[in-house]
Amino acid sequence: MVQSENEENHGLTSTSQPLKMEDQRESILPDEYTSAYGEELSSTLNLDTWQSSDDLAGLYARLEEEIKEAVHREDEMRLRIRQSVFPALRNRVGAPPNAGVYQGTIDQIEKVHCGYLFNGLVEACDGNYIPYDTLPLTIVQIGISLVSYKGNQGSWVHRLFRRDLRVGGGNPVDDALNLLERRQHRTGFDAESSRDRLTTLGTRGIMAYAERAVLLKRSNALWRMGHGNPAPYEILTGSGMVELIDQGLDILNKLILEHERFIFVPSAPANRMLLTVGNALRPLEYAIIDTSEDDITRILNRGHYRGSWKKAVAKLEQFAKEAGPKIVVGVFRATPMGPAHMFYAHAAHAHEAALIAMADSILQEHRGFPMLITLADTVCGAIFGTESLVPQIQVAYGETNAPFRYQTERQTRH
Repeated sequence: MVQSENEENHGLTSTSQPLKMEDQRESILPDEYTSAYGEELSSTLNLDTWQSSDDLAGLYARLEEEIKEAVHREDEMRLRIRQSVFPALRNRVGAPPNAGVYQGTIDQIEKVHCGYLFNGLVEACDGNYIPYDTLPLTIVQIGISLVSYKGNQGSWVHRLFRRDLRVGGGNPVDDALNLLERRQHRTGFDAESSRDRLTTLGTRGIMAYAERAVLLKRSNALWRMGHGNPAPYEILTGSGMVELIDQGLDILNKLILEHERFIFVPSAPANRMLLTVGNALRPLEYAIIDTSEDDITRILNRGHYRGSWKKAVAKLEQFAKEAGPKIVVGVFRATPMGPAHMFYAHAAHAHEAALIAMADSILQEHRGFPMLITLADTVCGAIFGTESLVPQIQVAYGETNAPFRYQTERQTRH
């Protein structure tokens, strides 16, 4: 049997295996497809309904029509949310005491610019990780940068070198079988898989830990600004590593419960409900909506933890109880052009945090996203981007007289 490029062969034979329960997904009913896309699946699968590349004008006309209709419907929903949802936020069951919608002012923004941002009282941190996967060796570079408007406060990097068989010298047959066994359970090149947690979740978890550790231990600013969720999934689950939970929670407890003055803004949050509420905000408005307690408890109850992790589970339960209610979740809109964004802050400093986030975000009118996070990402990318890693790897492979033998098709495409 010929195996396609995108298939994964989980054994040494081509015998197919039944899907495990975790690989199965809920069925999509015909009505669900029709409701979402406005056409039946049978119509989508009928090639007679597809347009050829010769009719580009028709493709654009349909695109324009769909966008106009979608924006019109969303504008109608914005008014309904302002009228019915906004008044209910303050008295919603489980809402934090300071829940509600608030309007920032130009005077407040000016004070934040002069009193916090431009004098260096806010520092932001962001990181990146770059995996470079070849058959003999997987290299992961994790870089972190800390910045303020007074300059670059520091950058740090760590490289991980993963070899599937580090120790040999024993029985050659056993060594070979061990190597095949290890590689059988790894994912394909240039792909992520939940089966290969050591490379995917693990490296993201280490990066998430490092970003928060840098904010806590390397920053001297009054306010610390981060990217994403202050208590991310990768740390709360340990990414499969109990030590990451243990040390990660120590960092989070100190940052959240002791330092308190933090702001985290995610780029692409999964919570479309909160973004829909945020879309109804006017410029310089922000809403405090919920706490992170339920989200943290939900992760804890999903059963990511092995039976031997009782100490870690107890520590997580305490964290959910103590830190969860202190992390408030809100949305803000900084500019007329830019989208709304979620933010996380300490309950005692949520209003100040929202104003700082908005004041920094108006510096990017079209994005409405904090400029300091963008600056940290830019600095990190410039110092620890692909260009800082890949040429070194290619030169090193060339010096072994194997410049192309272990490069994947995508790695040699350009």
